[in-house]
Amino acid sequence: MSDATQRNRPEAPSTEAGETRRAPGPKRGGGEPASRGRTTIADGVVEKIAGLAARDVVGVHAMGGGLSRTFGAVRERVPGAGKSVTRGVKAEVGEVQTAIDLEIVVDYGVSIRQVAGAVRENVISAVERMAGLEVVEVNIAVSDVKLPDEEDEEEEQPRIQ
Repeated sequence: MSDATQRNRPEAPSTEAGETRRAPGPKRGGGEPASRGRTTIADGVVEKIAGLAARDVVGVHAMGGGLSRTFGAVRERVPGAGKSVTRGVKAEVGEVQTAIDLEIVVDYGVSIRQVAGAVRENVISAVERMAGLEVVEVNIAVSDVKLPDEEDEEEEQPRIQ
C-alpha cells in the first residue's frame, strides 16, 4: 500500500497498548459504491412487479381493458403460454425514477377511490423496495366494473387444444 493511500485513511481508535490501528481499506468484491458498474432495470421488470402488486389488492378483479383481457385469455390457453402479469401495466423507467400506468377492473360494490389508493400504495411500495427506483407517479384507469352476475371474459373463450 502506498504512503499516500495510508495517509488519507482515517485512523481507528487506539488500542489498550497505545498502538494506533488504521481503519480497514475498501472492501473487495461488491462492497464498493456504484463506481464499479451500473445496474439497469428493464421496463418489463417494473411492469411485472407493479402488475403483481396491483393484483394483490382486494377489489381488483382484473388488469387491462376488455380487448387486452380477451386477447390475454386466448393467449393463456395456448399450451406453454403463461398468464401475463404485465397485462394492463405500462412502465417508463429512467436511471433512478419510474412512472407507471395501470388499467384495472374493479369488483362491484367496492369504493373505487379506496381500491385505487390501495393499489397505488402497494405498487409504490413494491417497486421502491424491489427495484430501488423512486416512483414519481402511478396513474390508474378504471376501465370496467365486474358485476356479480357477469361471467368473466376468460371463461367465455373456448379452449384451444
